[in-house]
Amino acid sequence: MPGYRKVSDLPQMIPVFPLDGAMLLPGGELPLQIFEPRYLNMLDDVMGSDRVIGMIQTRAGGDRARPTLAKVGCLGRVTAFAETSDGRYLITLTGVCRFEPGEELAFKLPYRQVKAIYDRFEDDLAEVSGAELEPGRDRFSRALKRYLNRRELDLDWEVAEQAPLESLINSLSMGLPFAPQEKQALLEAQDLAARFDMLTVLLEIDGAEGDDDRSPLQ
Repeated sequence: MPGYRKVSDLPQMIPVFPLDGAMLLPGGELPLQIFEPRYLNMLDDVMGSDRVIGMIQTRAGGDRARPTLAKVGCLGRVTAFAETSDGRYLITLTGVCRFEPGEELAFKLPYRQVKAIYDRFEDDLAEVSGAELEPGRDRFSRALKRYLNRRELDLDWEVAEQAPLESLINSLSMGLPFAPQEKQALLEAQDLAARFDMLTVLLEIDGAEGDDDRSPLQ
């Protein structure tokens, strides 16, 4: 991401988009359709400034209008933007760096803003390679095939087998229909290796459960 070499380069006050089930990882791309008036307002504001939004899930607590935010989210930069004839915005967010939500700003805006704390996640700004994880690819592929078969989901295996492992890990973590708490655990994994291990275990457990759809993290 241009200009973001260390956490001190990142914006300290950011708008947040709480959306359960949607997870963004550094380097990942998340397409979103924006139609709620407060978030249309948010997009209007960010497109006129640094084009960043904090994607974050929620956790128990708070109220329906202002739910309690999860402990970790991910800063994303708007890298594609289009407006439809009926006033919706179609955007793509590219993940930059994870953050912890700090103090929430009390400004009179229709959307929420927080102080972003990036200290734990400076390594998110470094180039990451999954080459050292390649010995685990066969186990991962077997678990993924069982998971996809049970869920009746399709995947272009030729593309998947040629993809860099780091890209595959992050795109599947974001895109597969895991429960919100599972997505949050993948987001909070310390590094790519920890996320790879967790993703593999989640796939194996789901594939072994038969018709039991309970989350292994419950």
